[in-house]
Amino acid sequence: MLTSINPSNNKVLKQYDEMTTEQSYEIISLAHHTFLEWKETLFTHRSELMKKAAKVLRQNSEEYSVLMTMEMGKPIAQSRAEVEKCAWVCDYYAENAEKFLTDEIVKTEASKSFVSYQPLGVVLAVMPWNFPFWQVFRFAAPNLMAGNAGVLKHASNVTGCALAIEDVFRKAGFPENLFRTLLVSSKNVKPIIENENIKAVTLTGSVPAGKSVASLAGSLIKKTVLELGGSDPYLVLEDADLEKAAMSCVNSRLINAGQSCIAAKRFIVVKKVYDEFEKLYLKFMSDKKMGDPLNEKNDLGPQASTQLRDELHNQVLRSIEQGAELILGGKIPAMDGAYYPPTILKNVKPGMAAFDEELFGPVAALIKAKDEDEAIDLANKSIFGLGAAVFTKDNKKGEWIAKEKLNAGCCFVNDFVKSDPRLPFGGIKESGYGRELSPFGIKEFVNIKTVYIK
Repeated sequence: MLTSINPSNNKVLKQYDEMTTEQSYEIISLAHHTFLEWKETLFTHRSELMKKAAKVLRQNSEEYSVLMTMEMGKPIAQSRAEVEKCAWVCDYYAENAEKFLTDEIVKTEASKSFVSYQPLGVVLAVMPWNFPFWQVFRFAAPNLMAGNAGVLKHASNVTGCALAIEDVFRKAGFPENLFRTLLVSSKNVKPIIENENIKAVTLTGSVPAGKSVASLAGSLIKKTVLELGGSDPYLVLEDADLEKAAMSCVNSRLINAGQSCIAAKRFIVVKKVYDEFEKLYLKFMSDKKMGDPLNEKNDLGPQASTQLRDELHNQVLRSIEQGAELILGGKIPAMDGAYYPPTILKNVKPGMAAFDEELFGPVAALIKAKDEDEAIDLANKSIFGLGAAVFTKDNKKGEWIAKEKLNAGCCFVNDFVKSDPRLPFGGIKESGYGRELSPFGIKEFVNIKTVYIK
């Protein structure tokens, strides 16, 4: 049984019967046979349907937004923005997929030689709960436009969102079995990956989940794309606009109540401006309001579950035991739901939980660096490498640090890290491999085929 629980009050929203392996295999078989026809369709036809999917999303935005907020606690305004972003990625690939996958002529000794991009088949997506629509659409839009079929194993607590997404594509006119949801728990993913009609796997989730899926898929010679955890460092240099930097850092830390792989997590500030930055950061964090995510006035809602909230609190307590100083929050509130307040730890150093581990919630780690070089060194002292940012009035210096010095897949200057359909998204080290979005994303799950004619 899959259970969806409203984290704002811990009440059960709905329960769903889990599919058997045989039922999952039947759906995968239907998706495979649909793929055999879908791969022969023209880009113009696929584009027309994908634009309709964007229209369905916008027309039903409030319904989908409330569903997201009810299932995982996202503030309603952020849910609406997520639906619109999903529509954007549908439009983006509807308009650009054909151009990205057009045959590329390569001059050789042959009379004709070129590179062609052919779809692989049914791709399995194992997706998380924190962005229950966006994570799926950034996979589905490019893959359906490339000619693949998709099956989704979503997080159990957002099963309603999973079924709603399947329905979006059905309402848009896509073939009924081209994109399907598999109602299975994590422990039953193994036989799905092993199914002969699953040609590749994409996963967004924890490092242990990524290692498990990659290991199994690798043993079967099936390609994977992994987007895993992050402990994004934000560097604040001496010449930064401190007020703008602090506000940007706070906003990034609290997006989705801090439950984002690319949320700012470690704030590394050079000694000369550290005290002033800390004051500003404390002020802006203190101003944020926590409460019912359906209330437009609240900036952050609950964590996705009490279990996740308690794990986060344990990380805070361990960090304090290890020498970090608590200057804001850090206490579980006496209220229903999985709430955790905006929290700040200072004097955070390597070896502490707040430095070494991913804090998946509204907890900020303030770190003082003696100078710019130490700040860069501390930023890279992590098993993760998803996103990073640097704040400085010298854009040339910021660009150099972002490009040459920070070890991450997405590096921003004077702004917080965010995903954009036009730019590749992904990480290095234990943050995963492969890329989503942009022309790079649509080419992850195609056969890049050489054709040579003498």
